[in-house]
Amino acid sequence: MRKLFALIAVGLGVFTLAACEGNDEDTLVVGLECNYAPFNWTDMDNGEDIEEAPAYCDGYDVDVARRVADDLGRELVIRKVSWDGLIPALTSNTIDVIIAGMSPTPERAETVNFTDEYYRSEQVLVVRSDSEYTDATGLEDFNGARVIAQKGTLQDDLIDQIEGVDHANPLDDYPSLVEQVESGTSDALVAELPVATSITSDNDNLSIVELENGFEVDDSDVTVAIALRKEATALRDDINTILAGIDQDTRNTWMEEALSRQP
Repeated sequence: MRKLFALIAVGLGVFTLAACEGNDEDTLVVGLECNYAPFNWTDMDNGEDIEEAPAYCDGYDVDVARRVADDLGRELVIRKVSWDGLIPALTSNTIDVIIAGMSPTPERAETVNFTDEYYRSEQVLVVRSDSEYTDATGLEDFNGARVIAQKGTLQDDLIDQIEGVDHANPLDDYPSLVEQVESGTSDALVAELPVATSITSDNDNLSIVELENGFEVDDSDVTVAIALRKEATALRDDINTILAGIDQDTRNTWMEEALSRQP
């Protein structure tokens, strides 16, 4: 559920992947970071092969991608792309779809097409377990706190809803954010609940704070959907049919299993 400050125009050189030549209907090339557990992460033993890399990509997004590719009758190809490069990669035909925990925000919808949602979440904060903020119940409890989030995301935008906050400069990835909080450089980081659960599951030094009086968000900010090129309306409709056939119990099971097997 992450919101880009600006949609980067194609050709600015923010990524180096070569564009695909045409649309190969035998494959489904999926772009994702492989660095956003439990939605997606890089694994050396399990998951789907990452194209041109001696590693695998696994996670909830990969489960969704696998089902979509199977039902379309296509071979799944995982292409690892930096977060800021995903939409440029899509619009330049380097990938066919983005399945990367991306929210269908109005800003993104100006450039790409979105399917129906495939996951819905909430926004929380992660703090040190010995922090004064562990018992916080509202945003007002973080007045004066130094709070950080990932660059180019909804979470970074949400920080400014905290009155009197010290809005730290955003960083590129979650491992860097976690280090900031663990070291005490920042008091809290903002994340969606599955990601926060992933961060804290094997780290007793960090705790999740779910607020009674929390962030104000639009519906499009707490859902994730698959992004496609504007002209790919037939593919969007086919994928929507596939998503409609995945019941909520299956989606919940996929997320629980992703959380349990993440590295």
